[in-house]
Amino acid sequence: MTSPAGEGSATAHRTGRGQAPAASEPPPWQRITVGEPGPEFEARPPGQYAFEFPDTECDGWSTPLFTLRFATVRGAKHRYYRQPRQDAARAAAHEATGGVVFAVADGVSSASHSEFGAVEACRASLERILHLVSAHEGRLDSGDVARHAAERLRELTKWRLSGREPEAGEVAALHATTLVAGVVRPDPGGPVVDVFRIGDSCAWILDLTDGRYRELFGSKTGSDALLVSNEVTPLPHVPDPPEHRRVRLAAHQALLVGTDGFGDPLGDGDGQVGALVARHLAVPPAPAWLAHLLDFSRETFDDDRTLLVLWPHATAAPR
Repeated sequence: MTSPAGEGSATAHRTGRGQAPAASEPPPWQRITVGEPGPEFEARPPGQYAFEFPDTECDGWSTPLFTLRFATVRGAKHRYYRQPRQDAARAAAHEATGGVVFAVADGVSSASHSEFGAVEACRASLERILHLVSAHEGRLDSGDVARHAAERLRELTKWRLSGREPEAGEVAALHATTLVAGVVRPDPGGPVVDVFRIGDSCAWILDLTDGRYRELFGSKTGSDALLVSNEVTPLPHVPDPPEHRRVRLAAHQALLVGTDGFGDPLGDGDGQVGALVARHLAVPPAPAWLAHLLDFSRETFDDDRTLLVLWPHATAAPR
C-alpha cells in the first residue's frame, strides 16, 4: 500500500513542489500581416539620446460620454536605421464641457530633431485648445492654435541654439512637423467635431455598421495604393486659414485621426487594411491591442504609424 506521504511526493514530482498544474495559456501575439508582408527583423535601438521616444506608445480611457484609444508605433524603416519614432499623439478630457481634446503629429523626416517637434506641437495644441474651449463655446479658432504650436517650435529651436533667436528656416530644419488637432464636444444633436490640419496627416469618420470611411480632408491615395506623394508643408508654416472641418458624429460612427503612416496603406478604406481596421474597431479594443493592430506588416509601407480613435458613448463598450 502506498503511503499518503508517497502520494504527495509523486504529485510534487509531476507538477513541481507546491505548484498547481500550469493553466493553458493563449499563444503569444503574432504580427498581423496584410497582403505581402514586409521583411521581419529585430528592431535596432535608436541613438543613445533618443531614450524619450519608445518604440511604441498607447493609451485609452473613457468619460461618461466618450471612449478614446490611441497608439503610435515606430515604422520598420526607423527600426532598421536606428532612428527614433517621429510620430506623436496626445489627448485630454475637458471636464467642464465633457469634451475631448486631441492632437496627432508626424515629424518631418528631413528635419533633424522632428521627433521633439511632433511632441511639442501636440502638447502646445492641447494646452491652447483646452484654454479656448474653456473661454468660448463657438467654433474652434484653428489659426490661433496653430500659431501657438508654431511659437512653441520657435521657442524649442531657440533653446537648442543656446538662446540665439532662430530664423524661420532654422525652426523648420530642426523641428518641422505635421499636425492634426481639435476637440469633440457633446451636443443635443450629437457630438460636434472641430478639427484642423497642417500637412498631410488626416482624419476620417468610420461608419461602424458598414465599415466605410469618410475622409475629412483631401486624399492622396486610392484603395491599397502602393505609391504615394510625399509633398508636405508642415509647421512652423501656418496657412491662413488652416484646413478646418466641422462635422457631427452619429452614434454609429467613430472619429479616426492618424498620420500618413496609417493613411497611406488605408487608402480610401475599401481595401484589406480598411477591412481589417474596421473589424477591430467595431467596439473599442484594449489600448495594447490597438498598438498591436497598428503594427501590421505590409510590403512597401514602413513609416511610423499613429492612430487616435474616439467613439461616442452610445457605441462605447470598453473591454
